[in-house]
Amino acid sequence: MTDHKDDKQKTPSKMSFKEQILAELEKANQIRKEKEEELHQQGLREDELRQKEIEVQKATQRTAELYHEYQKEAESQTVKDSESLTIGETQPQIVPLSANHLVAEAIEVSEIESTESFSENNSLEEDSGSESYAVYSESETSPLEKQTTSDRSNTNQTDFSESQEESLEKSDENFKEDESDLSKTIPFTPLMANDLDPTGLTTESQATILSNDDIVHYNHSENDKETLTEKQNETSTDEGGLVKKRAKRQHVNRLANKISLMIIAGILALMLLVAVIGTTYVYSAVNPIDKTDKKYVQVEIPVGSGNKLIGQILEEKGLIKNSTVFNFYTKFKNYGNFQSGYYNLQKSMSMGEIAKSLQIGGTAEPTKPVLGKVLIPEGYSIRQMAKAMEDNVNTKSTKDKSPFSSETFLKVISDDVFIKEMVKKYPRLLSSIPKKSDAIYQLEGYLFPATYNYYKGSSEKEMIDQMLATTDATMANYYDQIENDGKTVNEVLTLASLVEKEGSTDEDRRDIASVFYNRLNNGMALQSNIAILYAMGKLGDKTSLAEDASIDTTIKSPYNIYTNTGLMPGPVDSPGVSAIEATVKPANTDYLYFVANVKTGEVYYAKTYEQHSANVEKYVNSQIQ
Repeated sequence: MTDHKDDKQKTPSKMSFKEQILAELEKANQIRKEKEEELHQQGLREDELRQKEIEVQKATQRTAELYHEYQKEAESQTVKDSESLTIGETQPQIVPLSANHLVAEAIEVSEIESTESFSENNSLEEDSGSESYAVYSESETSPLEKQTTSDRSNTNQTDFSESQEESLEKSDENFKEDESDLSKTIPFTPLMANDLDPTGLTTESQATILSNDDIVHYNHSENDKETLTEKQNETSTDEGGLVKKRAKRQHVNRLANKISLMIIAGILALMLLVAVIGTTYVYSAVNPIDKTDKKYVQVEIPVGSGNKLIGQILEEKGLIKNSTVFNFYTKFKNYGNFQSGYYNLQKSMSMGEIAKSLQIGGTAEPTKPVLGKVLIPEGYSIRQMAKAMEDNVNTKSTKDKSPFSSETFLKVISDDVFIKEMVKKYPRLLSSIPKKSDAIYQLEGYLFPATYNYYKGSSEKEMIDQMLATTDATMANYYDQIENDGKTVNEVLTLASLVEKEGSTDEDRRDIASVFYNRLNNGMALQSNIAILYAMGKLGDKTSLAEDASIDTTIKSPYNIYTNTGLMPGPVDSPGVSAIEATVKPANTDYLYFVANVKTGEVYYAKTYEQHSANVEKYVNSQIQ
């Protein structure tokens, strides 16, 4: 016989047989509880938990049915083998068999629950397969049961019933001693699936279960009752716990949603606040630093300076609030091509005004800060200029006056000493001015129409000097041609003052200058109302068409060019570049007459008086009411 020494090592020696049974059952219950707890933690619904209970009950019932079948077959087998079996020989073998059977049954229930917890769609046939597998495992891991089955052929059922309690009491004492004998006498034969009968157990196992009827029945029924009661209590407890957990989870989710909404709302509010603050800051940075500060600040812009560097210079001088805003603003507004040089800027200037000034260009050398500006329009007479000198056009307010007065201006312009000084200073321009006895103002027409800056301490003399210098610079382009044509500067400016008032376009002015030259060459009077109005002191005043048509052409004045042929003593207003250019370079025509449509401004020319009279009747007299 084969000596199975390993079997002895595998048998527990420190625990009694009864303690082993209870430990195995406790372990099975513990496994089942862990599985149930795992299922509950996974959030199984109530109906799924109840289904698991029903399946456990079915498995228990099915075990009981198998047990009864085992009992019937064991009874028939026991009758045949009763003569060869003694009670003493079976007692030490029954207890191990019962223990192994209980362990197998516990494993069977545990396997069923484990299979169902991970395979919810399995059918009842798969449960039966799990049971068969559990029995097969039991047969493989219980060599004691195989040996007990072979020896049980001599067991007497009647004597076993009477001695059952005694066997259980003696099992603990005899288990260790019998274990070594069983190891020596019982060969280990593994069971295969085809060794099982339809009930799922071998014939020998059935007989063993029959021998332990009372023990198995008692332990199994009590176990099932306790298990079901515990499961029901745990199920109800778990259901309540799940409800509480779900309610708590919902509360936490609602709280989290509220917090999320509050955070999002806070972020949006912060973004809106930043946008408002940023817009307000940019708007304030673009506007003037101080609208009431009229003081000038001198700034030097180096050659090759970019927008960023210029912005830094302006910020250091206190002219703008932020250089970065200036950089982006000038790029956004497409301001560029800034010129180098010295600039006199004010804190009352906006960022756009400063940018435009930088595009115009500065001076090569530092200059005095500009306090204001005066504007002299084209065609203004000296009397009109005197009034214009009082207004500072550097601001939009009409109440902002310059430091000049019209009385002082007229006094200086008529001062002989001052005029002589200017003639010496600008000889080519003023050498041909009319005599004081012939002209109302000797310098009439010589003050160039333009916009002039004035500075701290500027006087009327300095302003007149600046105007004469501008005219001299303009006429420098025509001095040679005027001399070549045999004319004087005074003659050119005198005729140009008429052309300035009579024409409105460059082409008309060249044609009108041609008419005047043709009349002068033919010894005809120029017959312009402009000179008569100047002589009357009304030039520049608003007159109606009727008043202009009924003007007195018989007044005695050197400026009456209706009665006097040739030119007036001097200009009657300050002509602009266009009128001067047309006078120096007139058109080549045969016209002797012209008249303008008072409504459209269109000029009509004629070579004969008859044609001219028809034009006057059509475009002037017919318009008089």
